[in-house]
Amino acid sequence: MNLILTVLVNAVALLASTYVVDGIDVTEATWPAKVGTLLVVAAIFGLVNTIVKPIVKLIGCGIYVLTLGLFGLVVNALLFLLVGWFAEQFGLSFEVDGFWAGFWGAIVVWIVSFVLNLALDLSKDKD
Repeated sequence: MNLILTVLVNAVALLASTYVVDGIDVTEATWPAKVGTLLVVAAIFGLVNTIVKPIVKLIGCGIYVLTLGLFGLVVNALLFLLVGWFAEQFGLSFEVDGFWAGFWGAIVVWIVSFVLNLALDLSKDKD
């Protein structure tokens, strides 16, 4: 149940990023198609954050320390671009146009997911 809620939260956060950030768009014509696309992209987003992000953090831990963690913003933007690329490879109509769209999109997704996770109490420290 927690996994389903997490995917839904990510889908809502991705939808918010399409409204807030120029350069991020879902080009489906109908709402059911948009929702389906966002759910699949949210699943891809979760997989990228679960598999790729820890590897990048481990490899780049020195840069994280040197930049006092600010390099994490660059990594998140690049991972957001990677999600857009994966979506394109799967034929989904989720588009991320460039680094800055990915940068701001990652920030919007983080803020919206943080607020929704707090509201839904989806903390990972549950017993």
